[in-house]
Amino acid sequence: MDVRRAFIVSLWFLLLAGPVVAADRPLLVCFGDSITAGYGLQSGQAYPEALQRDLDARHYRYKVDNQGTSGATTKDAVAGLRSILALHPDAVIVEFGGNDGLRGLPPDQTRRNLDTVLTGLETAHIKILLAGITLPPNYGRDYIQQFEQTFRELAAKHHVAFVPMIYKDLVNVPGTIQPDGIHPTAKGSEILAKTLLPALTPLLRKSQ
Repeated sequence: MDVRRAFIVSLWFLLLAGPVVAADRPLLVCFGDSITAGYGLQSGQAYPEALQRDLDARHYRYKVDNQGTSGATTKDAVAGLRSILALHPDAVIVEFGGNDGLRGLPPDQTRRNLDTVLTGLETAHIKILLAGITLPPNYGRDYIQQFEQTFRELAAKHHVAFVPMIYKDLVNVPGTIQPDGIHPTAKGSEILAKTLLPALTPLLRKSQ
């Protein structure tokens, strides 16, 4: 009976230890649209999951949380901000704007919405990486320049870590974009994670 009781007690300690260890890991939230969500990919193939593997390999003990929503605009980002703050993340990657641009929304509207998101995260003392993107050439040079400038201006205003073009390292690399010409493949997501790492890791604490 004593052996059985000791076994049960030991089992309970093991069960309780799991969540405690997980709770010790700071939270890194990937807050974005379909690029973050992994549209068209299987589970585990989106860039946040690739980022988790890369961080683990580099001994950054963070829990990466994929909070991507396919089709989301910067207006949706503002609406979802409260739920992100409720997670109490240590750092957030903000990846929105592509759908605004593809819908031809006014850049000023995108700027206001992203400014609200960044301000909310800053007020909560959360570290931020802003990920920018561009648009296809058929949207016109003037509109594309205004769109890209939105990200640069916000990064400068808020003094946040910044990747101006999240797709910069997979352009012209075969097998990185899905047939829709927009969303990354699993291979593309792996590249996106590595594109973000140089700007992201200075925000993080490395395990001893």
